[in-house]
Amino acid sequence: MKERFLLDPGIVFLNHGSYGACPKPVFDVWQGWQREIERNPVLFLGRRSAPLLRQARERLAEYLGADTDELVFVPNATTGVNIVAKSLSLRPGDEVLTTDLEYGACSVTLEKVCAQAGAILVVAPVPLPFTRDGFVQAMVDAMTPRTRLLMMSHITSPTALRLPVEPVVAQARQRGIATLIDGAHAPGQIALALTSLGADYYTGNCHKWMCAPKGTAFLHARAEHHAGLQALVTSWGYAAPPGPSAWDNFIGQGLFERRMQWQGSRDLSGFLSVPSAIDFLAEHDWVRRCASCHEKAMALMHRVCARTGIAPIAADEYFVQMAPLPVPHQDGAALRARLFDTFRIEVPVTQHGNASRARSFVRVSVQPYTTDADLSALESALEQLLKPG
Repeated sequence: MKERFLLDPGIVFLNHGSYGACPKPVFDVWQGWQREIERNPVLFLGRRSAPLLRQARERLAEYLGADTDELVFVPNATTGVNIVAKSLSLRPGDEVLTTDLEYGACSVTLEKVCAQAGAILVVAPVPLPFTRDGFVQAMVDAMTPRTRLLMMSHITSPTALRLPVEPVVAQARQRGIATLIDGAHAPGQIALALTSLGADYYTGNCHKWMCAPKGTAFLHARAEHHAGLQALVTSWGYAAPPGPSAWDNFIGQGLFERRMQWQGSRDLSGFLSVPSAIDFLAEHDWVRRCASCHEKAMALMHRVCARTGIAPIAADEYFVQMAPLPVPHQDGAALRARLFDTFRIEVPVTQHGNASRARSFVRVSVQPYTTDADLSALESALEQLLKPG
């Protein structure tokens, strides 16, 4: 499988989670669309792009268990979070609820939006070791009559935990609280059924675990919220079309599509290549292969935990293809640099908590191209680097 990717053979690549890795056939399709655009940019962008993008969204919607008209392409999940957060009509005293397990850029987004509106950002601590009941109870306890939005990750970035978001979404809906799920790591790792999930908003990356080109992601929003969502760039989607269907091939059909899709002269080739990534996963029996990846990730986690004497933060069922290998708390950047500079291992070192709760993890990603030798190399390197003294 590794020869189907463009990865440098001189490194041990165990950080698929940060930016993904694009297979060669998908990369070729991506470049093919770029060449097609350049054959006649005016024709392509001005008259062909909207129908082609709709076809790509139809394939993605099918893959995600969603309605095409409730889905738009965005460059990354952080953009999706920003669109929703900056579209909120918050008042002083309103609350936005999130967890202490979130991706930093999204947490900062909520902080700024709340500060500008005089609203309150409530960060609910999630108890570790992690349990389903403990998580659900922590979130329910933090909900109040003033809560306007709840944002939580589907799979967390620093700790790789797969959060059981379904019961929390249901509890929030009963209380009239809108929910935003940051699914940056979910598509391609877990099967999704976005319509059934019932979250008001869901954003996820295609360029991570789905192996699509960089800068491809989506925002899913229930139809009743479309009119209230504002694009980060105001463009032609906000203008009244000259006729009922005059702009259908230019900026799209519905309000959500028109506002979000046409953002000026951006490169659409990555979005159009998403169906080829879906095809690649299907052709290579990705679901079966990824189940094996989960088993390898968990086996590695337990071996490292046995060596360090630090227990896992959750049972195996709460992880998918990323494993947080707990190591003694330390300078994460320094450990990451030593792993790369000395052992040529590309893997992140993440942090969670502060002061007495501070924890460090080597967050390893296991993909079908990951070999047993790759995992052994990391295990051996950690054994050398973490020796006492």
